[in-house]
Amino acid sequence: MPTDTLSPRERIVQRAAQELSDGMYVNLGIGMPTLVANQLPEGVNIVLESENGLLGIGPFPFEGEEDADLINAGKQTITAARGSAYFSSSESFEMIRGGHIDLTIMGGMEVSQRGDLANWMIPGKMVKGPGGGMDLVVSAKKVVIIMTHCNKKGEPKILEECNLPLTGVQCVDRLITEHAVFDFENGEMILRELTGDMTVEELKKITGGKFREN
Repeated sequence: MPTDTLSPRERIVQRAAQELSDGMYVNLGIGMPTLVANQLPEGVNIVLESENGLLGIGPFPFEGEEDADLINAGKQTITAARGSAYFSSSESFEMIRGGHIDLTIMGGMEVSQRGDLANWMIPGKMVKGPGGGMDLVVSAKKVVIIMTHCNKKGEPKILEECNLPLTGVQCVDRLITEHAVFDFENGEMILRELTGDMTVEELKKITGGKFREN
């Protein structure tokens, strides 16, 4: 499908799928990241891990074939792939904290120009807890954040400093939006890719943090 016909979310998910390599152990955050598994490049097979105790997540079930006991960390019904394993949540977090996850792809509410991440709560709104996010951002071998470039009000979500409570400090390796791909190195944000026909000057106008070109 041509890139210019995709919605912002589809463009983000499609680009994020390019981060997946054959044989990776991957944790996908709730929301938009769960869609990345549907865009696996040809010939790439990965093992999906869920922090609530399942290694080897299969595709979403067809309507009428759901099993209420099979859910991911976002409480979505899923299937188990052949050869999958079940275990306690504590063992799952041992996998994460032990550095056995090659890649985590998570959503973001805000990302700072230094690579700080805020994605677990908005003050004053009900929240169940941080989940595995804080463990994943310090333990996964690579942390990729996907989010729309601006919020629904048109305000930048990439800022000099995050306003929301932090999930992690300088923990983001790569940030993918519908307009660009950024990497973070030594507290600096670096533009790696521009998507669509947006210019660098136009990108700077909708980006609250400072970045340099590759």
